[in-house]
Amino acid sequence: MAKTPNLNSPELYINRELSWLEFNDRVLREGMRDSVPLLERIKFLGIVSSNLDEFFMVRVGGLWQAKQAKIRKKDASGLTPAQQLKAIETRVRKMTADHCEAITEVLQLLAEEGFYLRKRDEWNSLQASLLQQYFQESVLPVLTPIAVDSLPQKPLLQGQRLHLAVRLTRPLTSKKQGKKRAVKKLSARNGKNGKNGEHWAENVIQIIPVPTSMTRLVSIPSDAGLVMAPLEEVMAANIEQLFPGWEVSGLATFRVTRDSDVAVDEDERADLLQNIEAALSERKRRHVVRMEIDSQADPRLKRYLMEFFEIGSSEVYPIDTILDARDLIALGDTSGFDHLKYEPWQPQPVADLVDSEDLLETLRERDILLSHPYETFDPVVQLVQAAADDPRTLAIKMVLYRTTGDSPIVDALMRAAQNGKNVTVLVELKARFDEARNVSWALAMEDAGCDVIYGISGLKTHAKVLLVVRREENGIRRYVHLATGNYNEKTARLYGDLGLMTTDWDICTDAAAFFNLLTGYSQPVGWKKLFVAPTGVRQRIDSLIEREIRCSSPQDSGLIIAKVNSLQCPMMCQSLYRASQAGVRVKLSVRGICCLRPGIKGVSENIEVTSIIDRYLEHARAFYFRGGGHEEVYLGSADWMVRNLDKRLEIMFPVTDPRLRARVIKYLETCMADNTKAYRLMSDGSYEPVDPKRGPKVRAQEAFQHEAVEAAESMKKAELKYRPRRKQRKGKKT
Repeated sequence: MAKTPNLNSPELYINRELSWLEFNDRVLREGMRDSVPLLERIKFLGIVSSNLDEFFMVRVGGLWQAKQAKIRKKDASGLTPAQQLKAIETRVRKMTADHCEAITEVLQLLAEEGFYLRKRDEWNSLQASLLQQYFQESVLPVLTPIAVDSLPQKPLLQGQRLHLAVRLTRPLTSKKQGKKRAVKKLSARNGKNGKNGEHWAENVIQIIPVPTSMTRLVSIPSDAGLVMAPLEEVMAANIEQLFPGWEVSGLATFRVTRDSDVAVDEDERADLLQNIEAALSERKRRHVVRMEIDSQADPRLKRYLMEFFEIGSSEVYPIDTILDARDLIALGDTSGFDHLKYEPWQPQPVADLVDSEDLLETLRERDILLSHPYETFDPVVQLVQAAADDPRTLAIKMVLYRTTGDSPIVDALMRAAQNGKNVTVLVELKARFDEARNVSWALAMEDAGCDVIYGISGLKTHAKVLLVVRREENGIRRYVHLATGNYNEKTARLYGDLGLMTTDWDICTDAAAFFNLLTGYSQPVGWKKLFVAPTGVRQRIDSLIEREIRCSSPQDSGLIIAKVNSLQCPMMCQSLYRASQAGVRVKLSVRGICCLRPGIKGVSENIEVTSIIDRYLEHARAFYFRGGGHEEVYLGSADWMVRNLDKRLEIMFPVTDPRLRARVIKYLETCMADNTKAYRLMSDGSYEPVDPKRGPKVRAQEAFQHEAVEAAESMKKAELKYRPRRKQRKGKKT
């Protein structure tokens, strides 16, 4: 009799951090693809850098804290915090080398197209002269050198900011000969004596923050295309002007990443705003977990900086190309090089509103599915704006997790409050790295008369829900929008998300109960159609998986198709393992972290995991359970991670309209069929491109865009066909 596999065995799980690094490696590979236009490749390479920054700030920062606290608890894959840090360092060093090589290659290819990004040793005499003038007139006046080795207390050097370290030398004057003994110690430490050891030299170290108020990539007038120079290179080439009488004997460009995994004290809710501000301030002073430094940096300065930040060689990452490659993302939008970019895809009108002249009237008739960014986000914005000015609107309730700095939705909410509507907004202050922006909007909305709440203590609110309450002829009616993505007009053009607009009585009742739960007015006695974490989402998914197991047979195997950003929860992995063992086919589209190992005999041979990396960020969470012919389809805000299922307020909602349900199923099937931009997860934790020969060529995002365009074209044809008849009917009535 075969031995039953132990589903808790570490061999069945991929480490979360290493899995995330494999995701970032897939982003890097997209930046290395010859088939991707050059300015799109440079964007992907910039995103790799941005992703790594956040990874070190949060994940590495948290592991560093655990290691310092001597925590040796192992994760599901069997690794302690110290072991994870070592494995991360090894993987990131390989990734950093590949990243630098890819940037160098793409910049060389861009130069062949007349797009140059040049360092100081690549400037000709005219370019050097022009940049010297620019330095004198525009840069020099704003520079603030910091004499770090002579201050009584270490100055705070900000994380995620470029700095230029300079080692300055000059011979001792006669007046200073009496101080030779003091200088001798400093000189010996820095390894600098006078000529033939006869005279001591004075040595100082200065650090100059690279100004963030100035353009990082400086354009140089040129007849040979577009020529740009990094600002830190302009500074390095002309830095002696800042220190007259001194000789620059060493240079080093560097930036540090600090541990930003700071917990927010929520014991006193009244002080949450102050606690958030305190946490933001604390981040600036936390321990350095990574220092990136120019590979050509002066070795003495490198040693000095390691001592200054109290770090070892394991935290130091030499960079062979431009530091802080995040700024390369903006290069992708440079005008005049359209042939080096993707063909623009414009958001199309929403297919479910093809024959709609009035959004609210259509919603009273049927549910509406929205697929972004292929379809426009405008109906969501219009719903809030119309509700703000509609005299029949009684209340607007909404959750804001991440929004834009100039959000028309926020403006509409404040206008609604000023118009006398009852406006309740949950602003999630703990949305990582958006805390400061959310605090600002929270205060502004309070001043406008909105009732602003900050969620339930101990639980981050990640649900995406909007509720409009309106007085109509037949009584009170509620309109609800639920989604997988945030109320952010900018990311709605960059992230792949799904949303549902409905007047379904049960869903609207649940949405109202959800907001009452947030405000603390009541406890729900039972949800009708919504499933709410931390109590309901996991339980519903588990029950659907168990139902699929019961329905599965050798003649008719069960089927689960799920699309999430991350799959980390060990209990969820075990549920899927059990489904696979029962013969259920499990198809997973997981953008980022996936701790489940597919393809293991006797455990997961019926599980397939793919990951799409394309021009848009895959962000939708969608779930299909065949159920022996009793199909169920859900959308939601939660990934399959412990934090989402057990530690956050999340919503999962059903798609019950057969027409919309079929659309979501087709959406999921298209994602799983992608053989152009998808990677397949192997059982060893590595990813390989899906074989393009596997069936007809499918690129999921391209297919979604084509569907949206075709629907919009059908709409135009229908309007042209309908418009003359409508005018004729109106004429007869007259």
